[in-house]
Amino acid sequence: MELSGFLQNVLNGLAIGSVYAIFALGYTLVFSILGIINFAHGAVFTLGAYFTYTLISGQFSDNGLLKGLNLFPNGSPLAGSAWGFALSALVGSLLAGVVAVIIERLAFRPMRTRSADPLLALVSSLGVALVIVNLIQILVGAESYSFPDGIYGNLPPALLFHLGDKTIIIRTVQVIIFAVSMVLLLILGWVIGRTRTGKALRAVAENPGTASLLGISVDRFVIITFFLSGLLGGLAGTLVGSSFGIAGPYFGVTFGLKGLAVIVLGGLGSIPGAVVGGLVIGLAEAFVPAQYSAYKEAVAFALLFIILLVRPQGLLGQAQIQKV
Repeated sequence: MELSGFLQNVLNGLAIGSVYAIFALGYTLVFSILGIINFAHGAVFTLGAYFTYTLISGQFSDNGLLKGLNLFPNGSPLAGSAWGFALSALVGSLLAGVVAVIIERLAFRPMRTRSADPLLALVSSLGVALVIVNLIQILVGAESYSFPDGIYGNLPPALLFHLGDKTIIIRTVQVIIFAVSMVLLLILGWVIGRTRTGKALRAVAENPGTASLLGISVDRFVIITFFLSGLLGGLAGTLVGSSFGIAGPYFGVTFGLKGLAVIVLGGLGSIPGAVVGGLVIGLAEAFVPAQYSAYKEAVAFALLFIILLVRPQGLLGQAQIQKV
């Protein structure tokens, strides 16, 4: 492979890998607190994209209960500018965070208060995910939706870099996705590692009973965790939707499965592991030859299988010590 092709694949891999990372962090946050996988996270991912699309466009197809609806006959006031899209993405992500909190109240809290088996909470979240996805389909149909042109303002559609006689083409949206993801990861790392809220979250994750004895409201920080998880998932959905479009209500399912592969690959409950796992899978997919692109979706799980054979706890996970 030539150097230009190698660099092109690296840049493509980092862009999609960074989205995998912030999406998988939503899984990681919930797992670190409750020790369970929230299967509704993929549905929240999908909702985030639809919320942002509604704010930036507001036009729906001829199927579903909202068929033919146009919320902004004269055009959305948020359309046509980068700031408008940024505000729409922020509001859409916040709404996704609120939905995640509602999911926690309905699907997880009743199980937690009854000290139910974690498997029941997992099944409950899967049921909520199916309800949300089917509700989306009932409302707006199963059609694909694309964000309108100009959501990134007057920025060029692609950036060109010359390396000798070769040209490396980077889509502007890829640069924006990578930059936003990295800034978000740095902010989240600072919140978790440097603030009182982050320290309290880590205390709850370490031992909820002891944290409660120390005066930390466990229930409050569970809500904060789900809100952050939903916000990250919703933003990831918006970023993917702005780049590839919204491929129907079920387009979060693939990312949901891939997010599971990321957190297991990086190490369950490890925030750095989720970041590393996302970037590793993104890079691995980018290097799949074009003639085998149909098998790209299998790369994440093939890589996961190989890594777990060598390191069962994941790349950055800690081996569990069993006391006898």
